[in-house]
Amino acid sequence: MELTGLVNSITVSTANIDFGRKAYAVRGKAEEARISYETGIAEAMTVFLEAQTTADPQTIILAEYAFLAQELQLCEKNDKDTISSLTNALQSFDDAFLAIKAVEGLCYQAVELAIPHIGKYRINGYPKDSFHIACISHRTRLKNILRSPGIDQIEKALLKQRLSNLTTAQNSYIDKQKRATG
Repeated sequence: MELTGLVNSITVSTANIDFGRKAYAVRGKAEEARISYETGIAEAMTVFLEAQTTADPQTIILAEYAFLAQELQLCEKNDKDTISSLTNALQSFDDAFLAIKAVEGLCYQAVELAIPHIGKYRINGYPKDSFHIACISHRTRLKNILRSPGIDQIEKALLKQRLSNLTTAQNSYIDKQKRATG
């Protein structure tokens, strides 16, 4: 999938999910809301599945980033906790994009030397850099959402897919780290 198409599809799907959630409580809009919500979830699931099949960390993280950015834009302005969480996630992924550039560059050997070789600073023997930290933090965030009561089963499936994508992204990123460190 082309990256521009990926971002566009995520934007549309997130808008449909948001409309479905908000319109459900409006008298006479329940059926339209449910259709919009289910359509949005299905669209997002398709995009996240396609992103995962690329096994490209940047594509996977871009899909997640686009989803989070759209959620932030659609978030109620007085929902400070959600705004803070989404903002932190986006900042974390900004750093992850920089780590992807670094691992693909010639300077990653220096990162390997600069990160302690103690287990808590490593994943499979490779530096736990900002890419891994972003994925770990976001995985925790998604797991917390999954534990929330009242989450629809189709939304749970989407959350589980997003979790799976993070694992795929990290595994592919570790392959990049292997190549970068020799």
